[in-house]
Amino acid sequence: MRNRIMRAARLVLCAAAAHVPVSASAAGWISSNFELVALSDAELSGRSINVIHMGNVELTSGRIVAADPLAQPDRPALAKTVAPGDYPVTLYQAFGRIAAASMRFAEGKPDRWELAVLPGQDPAALKDDEIFGYPVDAGVGCYMDAETLALIDERQAQVQAQKPDADINYYDDVLAADLDANKGTYALHRPVAGKKGNVAVFWSGWGDGFYPVFWGLDKDGRALVLLTDFSVIENAEGRREPKLQ
Repeated sequence: MRNRIMRAARLVLCAAAAHVPVSASAAGWISSNFELVALSDAELSGRSINVIHMGNVELTSGRIVAADPLAQPDRPALAKTVAPGDYPVTLYQAFGRIAAASMRFAEGKPDRWELAVLPGQDPAALKDDEIFGYPVDAGVGCYMDAETLALIDERQAQVQAQKPDADINYYDDVLAADLDANKGTYALHRPVAGKKGNVAVFWSGWGDGFYPVFWGLDKDGRALVLLTDFSVIENAEGRREPKLQ
């Protein structure tokens, strides 16, 4: 519950949610945690925020999927793209939970932030108490390239071939082993050994809900960072847990 309830109580989780705005806050809603990406590890530690440097996600096409990969394995990529490459993912942990997750594309402090959307989504069309984001039903979020989805399907087929009579569950049969290495909190998962394309998987705050993703841009509109806010903290502060409202 906790801070997630502050916004989750206002959520109306609409159907498939891939192209449907979901109630969360005003149409002009912004995160109060954008400062996370501009603070050093030492500054974050002083705010009781633990920093986890996961490693690089391999974006083979530059089309990014931000989603619960188990609940929405066919979720479309974000409308904005980046150059293919390997980009570091950082997790911000507070109160024993992953409070936010960022992917960094270039150095620098963003000059402005904008809501990340899917093709066909228009933030200008949002009404009060609506926002775009992604639904979580399996307790995890992720960053990966859209092309990596095919590798997940390939791995699932491999496991199924090894256990032809079993009911395969990707979490239990594949992903859990990677997560267990980090106390179930996160994993840099490679669906198929020897093939480029991996997935940064991480706990989603207090669990299931609906979470927005934001682009941090420079003055020319170039993407510097992508940030998912899981509504665990406010004002990039982990020393005092926000009170329920």
